[in-house]
Amino acid sequence: MKQLPISPIVTPQGRHLLVDFHGATNLYDREAAEPVFRDAAEAAGTTVLDVIFHDFGQRAGFTGVAVLAESHISIHTWPETGYAAIDIFMCGDCDPTIAVEHLRGYFRPEREEIAQLVRGVPNAISVSV
Repeated sequence: MKQLPISPIVTPQGRHLLVDFHGATNLYDREAAEPVFRDAAEAAGTTVLDVIFHDFGQRAGFTGVAVLAESHISIHTWPETGYAAIDIFMCGDCDPTIAVEHLRGYFRPEREEIAQLVRGVPNAISVSV
């Protein structure tokens, strides 16, 4: 993954990855996904504080978050379209790309899109509303 240039003067507070998995599998069973999130977070070097998931029932997908001392990993799934929206924000020496590798192995997307934001650096994020 291409990394954004970071000013040598300002240390970023963290890296924030916005991950879209298309044509993914395993999008309806939150009980199976919970330990995958914990493993992904720990492999990335984080401290897991809690993992909270909600199943929408009738194979309608789930939403969840791994609350980390270093921030979070969250997901919302749409099994009917094979789509998962994943948000990974980590600060310190943690590596969110390692978490993506673990999640990719579990959800096995046919295609993915990843955007990276550098957080805490002035003028690094520009959003028009």
